[in-house]
Amino acid sequence: MNAPQFWTIPPSELSPSQLAIKTQALQERLVSICDQFDDVRFATSLAAEDMVITDAITQAKLPIQFFTLATGRLHQETVDLVKTTQDHYQISITKVYPEESDVQSYIDQYGINGFYDGEEAKKACCGARKIKPLNTALQGAKAWLSGQRREQSTTRTELNFAEHDDARGIEKFNPLFDWTEADVWAYIKQENVLIHPLHLKGYPSIGCEPCTRQVKQGEDIRAGRWWWLQSDSKECGLHINR
Repeated sequence: MNAPQFWTIPPSELSPSQLAIKTQALQERLVSICDQFDDVRFATSLAAEDMVITDAITQAKLPIQFFTLATGRLHQETVDLVKTTQDHYQISITKVYPEESDVQSYIDQYGINGFYDGEEAKKACCGARKIKPLNTALQGAKAWLSGQRREQSTTRTELNFAEHDDARGIEKFNPLFDWTEADVWAYIKQENVLIHPLHLKGYPSIGCEPCTRQVKQGEDIRAGRWWWLQSDSKECGLHINR
């Protein structure tokens, strides 16, 4: 029996001039955000899209604060990449941890890996380890950035560059909203951007270790997220704006 063929980094479909236009537009978007708001924060997961945004921010020397959600269940490769990224770009990435009491309450009710039991338990885990810490990380911010793209999933097809995050009362921006997967990887190749090592092992989308698996060729790029749940929505709740 042949071994399954996993997702691989797509080849570039952009000419150098097309990529230059995309890159300039990204820089202009980021600059315009900083011109409008004096406290902008970027939630990076260290995935490919977020590394593109990190590279663009640092190239433009923009005053955007970086943070990452240290859920306690990340791959070691993700944890290691935080330090590598900080050293490479000479930036500080704040690690935002969940409250120990929230995690313990979850474990007491559902068990350490209770999220495998269904949607309710999965949402509760994401709430304790990701959503509540995100709310803490954004307190006092005027705007925040995400690496979401329309092409990523059926729940993101209506994504816009600018949105109002009603849940937190601030503005939210998706500077790569109209980029394709190939656009992202063309930029990474052109600018020699750091990438998550799991992208080289069949993981196009990377979250917490127990909730992420490799994706086979032809599968949706977010098929490896919470794969045991029978749902088109491969979301943790971070990007629900209301």
